[in-house]
Amino acid sequence: LAARCSHRRSWRELSTSSTPLKVMVSNTTNPFFNLATEEWLFRNGDISGHTLFLWRNEPTVVIGRCQNPWKECNVQAMEEKGVHLARRSSGGGAVYQDLGNTNFTFLSSTDNFDKMRNSAIIMEALRKWGLTASTSGRNDIVVGPPDQPLKISGAAYKLAPPRALHHGTLLIDVDMTALSALLNPNKLKLQSKGVASVGARVTNLKKIKSDITHETLSDAVIDAFCAHYGSARIEPEILDPSLLQREEKLRKTRDEWMDVKWRFGETPQFSHHLESRFESPSPWGTIDVHIDSKKGVILQAEVFSDSLYPLLIQALAASLHGVSYDKSGMDEAMAKILNDSSLAAEVPDLPLYVPALAAWLKASL
Repeated sequence: LAARCSHRRSWRELSTSSTPLKVMVSNTTNPFFNLATEEWLFRNGDISGHTLFLWRNEPTVVIGRCQNPWKECNVQAMEEKGVHLARRSSGGGAVYQDLGNTNFTFLSSTDNFDKMRNSAIIMEALRKWGLTASTSGRNDIVVGPPDQPLKISGAAYKLAPPRALHHGTLLIDVDMTALSALLNPNKLKLQSKGVASVGARVTNLKKIKSDITHETLSDAVIDAFCAHYGSARIEPEILDPSLLQREEKLRKTRDEWMDVKWRFGETPQFSHHLESRFESPSPWGTIDVHIDSKKGVILQAEVFSDSLYPLLIQALAASLHGVSYDKSGMDEAMAKILNDSSLAAEVPDLPLYVPALAAWLKASL
């Protein structure tokens, strides 16, 4: 890949270019630089066209924005093995990444955002090896027969109009032993999927096609991306840590992403714990609610989730604060969410989700 990416242009030149397509590749495996670069591009990049960013990390567990690290992963084992803990700004579940994993990021305006189109580009890239892939569940890509599909890619997305981000992983030769040892699968999620373990549902592409590597797959994704939009191949810009010296916003984001408070959060002791998984109208997440109440009033609420809608999870926690810990209080909290117009753009099925949340919360009192 590096040999084919020898033509280098600066980010500033790229961001003012008339071309509607941009391709970028990171040459470092530091997870905090890569995640910060992705967020920096999301906040500041040109969204007049489409951008593809490819990268990979040294051993890291990346959790979703609203997840509890102490529940999602084996923090002690990670520390012993020198595995990083990172938190991304989008929703979704925890993933283990190492050099056997390739990350892809699509950036665009919300008007031009189409997660199925992005998935189609990844699936087209896999055709180079004769692999027929399909989408499954919320954002997975699978290979194999329909009755025994094997996950080779998971994804999440974030919308902050006018900006949109869709990112995911491609399992090439990931250490599955480490994946199983470091991630704690949610029992409710496993029950809903009817599987026995995380490892049972996933596979490495290298087990299917031994000649797939990070470099060859990255090349195939770039070719598929350009071909999809009717463009000749675009040679990527190589992004490296020297950007930190030139871009203050990137450096600030990297520092934020490394901060212990951002990565681990603050998880105080709570007096009430409620947990459920929501499957209707389609699977949309496990909700893990911790409530501290006094004299029948909720003093504090913390909500963890693998939902792809982090703003909804944050709104749920905020809505519970200060209401009575009874059925009328739950109705009051849900009314706050339904009346929050800012959630409508991120959560199209909000009118369906809120009644389900209300019914569950009231039944759990």
